Amino acid sequence: MVQTLKTLGPKPAADLDGDLMSEEGGFSIDQLMELAGLSVSEAVYKVHPPSSGKRVLLACGPGNNGGDGLVAARHLYHFGYSPTVYYPKPTQKPIFDGLQKQLQQLHIPFANDQPFGKLAEDTDLIVDALFGFSFQPPVREPFDEAIKIMESGKKPVLAVDTPSSWHVEDGPQDEGIGAKYMPDYLISLTAAKPNVGHFKGKKHFIGGRFLGKDIADKYGLDIPEYKGVDQVVEVPVDVRVEKL
Repeated sequence: MVQTLKTLGPKPAADLDGDLMSEEGGFSIDQLMELAGLSVSEAVYKVHPPSSGKRVLLACGPGNNGGDGLVAARHLYHFGYSPTVYYPKPTQKPIFDGLQKQLQQLHIPFANDQPFGKLAEDTDLIVDALFGFSFQPPVREPFDEAIKIMESGKKPVLAVDTPSSWHVEDGPQDEGIGAKYMPDYLISLTAAKPNVGHFKGKKHFIGGRFLGKDIADKYGLDIPEYKGVDQVVEVPVDVRVEKL
């Protein structure tokens, strides 16, 4: 049982990613994104199996967090879901182009030109992959509508790494869009972020099963006790949080 959840702010989290992708670390960004997206899809399966409703709406932003969502959409399709992708500001880079083509080959619909509210009405679960730990407020169009809909709580939401619109250290803003946003589920990638202390949802997972002991020790992290082939570990929502 996790007694204290150690968390990384934006600077050490970025530094850790840099170490993983260094010459010594050996990883590439697309490898990390693939493993992160696989973790997201497994978290979806644990909280909302296909028998609970196959329609999943993935709200993807323009950064790496959105890339994790695109990867998750592909895995969810192969897990038996019917994913729909909302990706209104695609990133024009080869990695992201490839991820979109992979989804198109599977005939997974992109619904970028439809109102997010209508998309949410026709889904069973929303995956919030809009913004990651580098987000800086305020929320701008076209993502404001999506966050308002997720904030309404009408459909269950799983947030990827950090709830979109939250400050990575201070949590939800005091007022404005996202001030009352509390996703039902959260999956932290590699390590939890300090704002997890404000998370009061139903379940919290750690995912991204690629961290070795040397890098974990460098940043003072504990490697989660993954079981078998699992890519995620559930941790108590009310666990004590320590910022490293």
